[in-house]
Amino acid sequence: MIYEFRRYTLRPGRRDELIELFEREFVESQEAAGMGVVGQFRDVDKPDVFCWMRKFPDMEARRAALTAFYGGPVWRAHRDAANATMIDSDDVLLLRPAFPGDPLPATGRPPTGATEMPEARYVAHVWPVGAGFAGFFADRVAPALASAGVPPVACFETEDAENTFPALPVRTDQTVFVWLARLGGPAEACPAEPPGVDAWLTAPPRRFRLSPTPRSALR
Repeated sequence: MIYEFRRYTLRPGRRDELIELFEREFVESQEAAGMGVVGQFRDVDKPDVFCWMRKFPDMEARRAALTAFYGGPVWRAHRDAANATMIDSDDVLLLRPAFPGDPLPATGRPPTGATEMPEARYVAHVWPVGAGFAGFFADRVAPALASAGVPPVACFETEDAENTFPALPVRTDQTVFVWLARLGGPAEACPAEPPGVDAWLTAPPRRFRLSPTPRSALR
């Protein structure tokens, strides 16, 4: 399974415009092309940042699905409106599950036109790390997080295969380990970095507090 974690910087004040367009036009149409739209999020701390995730069975399926969607009628009809909201759409991590199995299997989502905001919040931790970190995470970090009441929802690591759809760039400057935690609501505290992680870091970590949009499957 291949995942993309996509983080877009938008023009000031236009995030809700993109979310409305995305959730009306780009969810079912992408899935019809052969990919899974996992979740869409507002960045809680940056009002002009939109994050979302999608997945593919493998890299060849990714190439076929992206070719079908970006060459298809829905994207052609709405790409100018979508692109007009964006300053940068190239902060993209290409990932694979860090452990066996698909960490985010398909679930239902509210129908087109839904406006109710989910109460849950997520935190995405992006840790640039050295080789072998997944084993350390499984042995030392995950148990500590579970004991603290914030077990990881999903864990990923960099997929280093060649980008099969070069029209959409992905970041190749770091090898990362990404994990998601689900918080109960806005007031719940973000988990701190467990002891021992600093020794593995090759660059400063990033942490994003995320609020699911009305039609996010991850909610």
